[in-house]
Amino acid sequence: MTANRDSETPNLSRETLIEAIRRGRGEFGKKELARELKLKGDDRIALKFALREMLNDGLIRKEGRSGFALTEALPSVAVVVIHDRDTDGELLARPEKSRDAPPLIRVAPGEAAGGSAGPALGVGDRALVRLIPEEDGSYEARLIRKLGQSAHKILCVLIKDQGQPRLKPVDRRSRHELVPQKGEAAKARNGDLVLCRIAREQRHGLKSAIIEEVVGDANSPGAGSLIAIHSHGIPTGFHDDELAEVEKLQPAKMCDRTDLRNIPLITIDPEDARDHDDAIWASADNNKNNIGGWVVLVAIADVAAYIRPESALDKGALKRGNSTYLPDRVVPMLPERISNNLCSLRENEERPCLAVRMAFDKHGTKKSHEFIRGWMKSAAKLSYDDAQAAIDGRSDERTQPLLEPVLKPLWGAYGALSEARIKRGPLEIDAPERRVRVGEDGKIKGIEARERFDAHKLVEEFMIQANVCAAETLEQKGRPLIYRAHEPPSLEKLESMADFLSTIDMKWSKGEPPRPDRFNRLLDQARDTEHYATVNEVVLRSQSQAIYSIENPGHYGLNLRKYAHFTSPIRRYADLTVHRALIRACKLGKDGQTDAEASQLDAIAGDISQLERRSMAAERDATDRYVALYLAEQVGNEFDGRITGVTRFGLFVRLNETGADGLVPISRLGDERFEHDETLHALVGLHSGSLFRLGMPVTIRLDEATPITGGLLFDMLTPAEKGPKRRAGRHRSTGHGRPARSFKKSGQRKKGRRK
Repeated sequence: MTANRDSETPNLSRETLIEAIRRGRGEFGKKELARELKLKGDDRIALKFALREMLNDGLIRKEGRSGFALTEALPSVAVVVIHDRDTDGELLARPEKSRDAPPLIRVAPGEAAGGSAGPALGVGDRALVRLIPEEDGSYEARLIRKLGQSAHKILCVLIKDQGQPRLKPVDRRSRHELVPQKGEAAKARNGDLVLCRIAREQRHGLKSAIIEEVVGDANSPGAGSLIAIHSHGIPTGFHDDELAEVEKLQPAKMCDRTDLRNIPLITIDPEDARDHDDAIWASADNNKNNIGGWVVLVAIADVAAYIRPESALDKGALKRGNSTYLPDRVVPMLPERISNNLCSLRENEERPCLAVRMAFDKHGTKKSHEFIRGWMKSAAKLSYDDAQAAIDGRSDERTQPLLEPVLKPLWGAYGALSEARIKRGPLEIDAPERRVRVGEDGKIKGIEARERFDAHKLVEEFMIQANVCAAETLEQKGRPLIYRAHEPPSLEKLESMADFLSTIDMKWSKGEPPRPDRFNRLLDQARDTEHYATVNEVVLRSQSQAIYSIENPGHYGLNLRKYAHFTSPIRRYADLTVHRALIRACKLGKDGQTDAEASQLDAIAGDISQLERRSMAAERDATDRYVALYLAEQVGNEFDGRITGVTRFGLFVRLNETGADGLVPISRLGDERFEHDETLHALVGLHSGSLFRLGMPVTIRLDEATPITGGLLFDMLTPAEKGPKRRAGRHRSTGHGRPARSFKKSGQRKKGRRK
């Protein structure tokens, strides 16, 4: 916590809070800590922020259901494993002995360079280091002795076409190639993707490696997805015991389920969707006490009818956590017979479902809801385009019969829900998605922005309301559940955003609570200016990441107090746990939540949150590789874009046409020496004061596109904007208690200890 915040909330300094947690011995949760520290009103909100920061820093850990305990400090000397690089290329380490929440450990600049101490440190190395604590809770590692390799494996491309064979890592942060140990190159062909392990160290030259597995051809269609899958450890395929269980499954029967077959529920999904896990229907409410109101039915595939707790299928689904969606394929959470057949709500086929019937008044306020274990038959399978075209007056022979009885009532109910949504005021960030269209031959057909119709918003709003009902019911019934939790932005991110806004003459009052409607007003203010896209992105980056949690902080982005994922059990394990909890709470069958599962929900929430982040990273990396492949044929061409990131080593630029992101290294900005000014969010010329700032429109030339890594390198064609001339010897603060980084044209950082 900053000194400024400590002074504003004297009872909530980090030192005071640590002492209170120590007194609690793991039994104090938020309420007990607030009582212990005599916090009231806004100070209780500040407490939530402070605890989250300390959890992220690894200073404290969760204890039991809701308590907090101090994380033991790291010893001054420890064995660490180098596991990654940050965006600046600096090595990151973690203790060799696992900890629940290891703090951030950076290898001190210069410590990884080798020299007289021996070979350079790299990802996968083990080392004995001296750990120096930093004020923010992280550590700086000073090398004492290198200890060799961990069991870390590196995904590489084997290159045999020129001289000695080489192994080129696919991770763009890996700066050094490897050489296959003698005889290893014979295990694979030129251009193959291979998993390698460092074999032995050499004081000089490249490290040698052993090829442990041949993954496939790096030049084959789909290599971008293949690399992402293996790089991030996404499990593919299903174990024999899972497949054996699938083969034994019998289609569910209606039995005592509620018969919903006479209700024309329909599915609305992307055109290429194969698994349909939600169907919807709406009608004007005939209740005389709800004139002008609507009844909405959301029916969800009943996955719990097939996946029993502790079964092989259940354990496999939890291991995967969710389906992973790549440009050319889906890595499913469940086997195809379940996801695309037994559970999928296919057109004109009877299926089991778990449904919620909701009644809304004419203004979209929910009056009641009820969960049903149902038996349904989808009346139609529509794409978003089909549904939108029909409601816009362009119906065809398939959608015309559905227009009056089904589609128009759906849009009528959506109109009421939209009114309530506007009143609720969720965060309205404009975040356009890019879609990489891949043909059956694996070649990229194009990159396009995903169109967003009212049909998308309609389905989204219906699902949101169903998710709210799930959380409300389980709370009311007293059943434990996993919430979809989204907390407000951290104070640090808000301060950073406010600093940026001041550079474009926009204000953000730090004293007011950061409610979603404040962000919406800010975006409206920027909408007709040249800064809108940048403000939109800065607001997006200021937000916290949603997670799964057994604690309920609410969903900040949707501005909802209670929210749980219920509507996609085919592709998300979180939803399956909620289904089971509802079945037990509402007495809808004997296959609901078990006591054993209920006791494990905290651990499950943590696991699936991490697995979700893993899938997101794989999806992003695969897309980057496909985009680089698409642009590889356009090297040398000029493109218009916008600066979306300013770092001490260069500028990130996003191209207007494709949404592709690439780097302009600081060495390519001309002969002048630049420094990173974090307050201005700019690279500033030390002599002229000219600058390249966040959000600045630029023209660049594509210099290099590397499909294997997904990396794009640009040359800057737009001159820097004029700024005030800098006085010699003047240094701007980076805002972190250390001078700004400055660079020469070579891009090399000045030597010296990082303060």
